[in-house]
Amino acid sequence: MKKETYIKITDTIRKNEKLEKAIIIANFALTFFIYILFGGLLFMLLLMKDLRFMRVVLTTGISFVALSIVRKKINSVRPYTKYGFKPIVNKEKPGESMPSRHVFSCFVIGMAFLYIDTSLGVIVLIQGVLMAILRVVIGVHFPKDVIVGALVGIISGIIGFYLVPGIL
Repeated sequence: MKKETYIKITDTIRKNEKLEKAIIIANFALTFFIYILFGGLLFMLLLMKDLRFMRVVLTTGISFVALSIVRKKINSVRPYTKYGFKPIVNKEKPGESMPSRHVFSCFVIGMAFLYIDTSLGVIVLIQGVLMAILRVVIGVHFPKDVIVGALVGIISGIIGFYLVPGIL
């Protein structure tokens, strides 16, 4: 997106106090809800002594660490840094925009849920799409950042849950 587009979107949101508050709350709530769901999934698998617990932990954990390392090396500038505007949510990190770790996390967790329960997986993946849209609208990521984050999350899930041979 262009500078003018980001500024137009963020200015429009800021002009409507209720909309701005709703978007800030939605960004926080989606992130919080995903991690609570994931914690619940891990707890349930552990409680049931389900052998898939280790696959879920290893797939999400290894891919999260790998993505964080790659992201740090790429160190892509964020829209608000490149274009000099204030994002809707307080963010002061100038780089590490590509790929979006929030979106990646939603999608790899969504893939974990898909591996365990298709219906819940679809719900979490839909939340990932909403998160991707929000991260662009609030001005902290470019569209390419969230698209790559989603794709890497999906690919990590496919590899970890369906392609790597395991006990199950």
